[in-house]
Amino acid sequence: MSFAIAIDGPAAAGKGTISKAVAAHFGFAHLDTGLLYRAVGAKVLDGLDPIEAARSLVAEDLENDALRTADVAQAASRIAVIGEVRAALVDFQRAFARRAGGAVLDGRDIGTVICPDAEAKLFVTASAEVRAARRHAELLGRGAEATLQEVLADVKERDARDAGRAEAPMVAAVDAVLIDTSSMSIEAAVTAAIAAVEAARK
Repeated sequence: MSFAIAIDGPAAAGKGTISKAVAAHFGFAHLDTGLLYRAVGAKVLDGLDPIEAARSLVAEDLENDALRTADVAQAASRIAVIGEVRAALVDFQRAFARRAGGAVLDGRDIGTVICPDAEAKLFVTASAEVRAARRHAELLGRGAEATLQEVLADVKERDARDAGRAEAPMVAAVDAVLIDTSSMSIEAAVTAAIAAVEAARK
């Protein structure tokens, strides 16, 4: 039996951490769909055509340690507006969502485009300032050099691009449960997410 949980939201809102925790709680498989776009973005930075990069993607490409850099994140956001790239990655995501035993997918268009029939949908968000502070701390922790102002500008730029793109814009599904993590601990956010999924399973 399949049970799909769609978790959407902007960068650094906490959806990745929440998704992993929810998947672990229910014993479901987890897919960070943003990694698919980051992997394609990394291939494009290496010189590949975006559409060719998307069509040639294999599971091993998701294990590249360099996928978490700011350059790859920007490349991913840029190629995510290309319709042919999105189309090449849709089937992979939909098949994952319907795998036996349950699945959690997190991204920006899971509940609206990839899996509109998901049994549970969440939209995890936080203010741009809070998300920038989190991402800045994460970057410093990895030894990267960036000012908080630069990271905030980057976050706002990605938000505008992700929400404003013509194809599959980032938006909460009408039936998604909204979780604003701006002033929540990660433990409280995970508890709220699990409660929302439990309610959907009844």
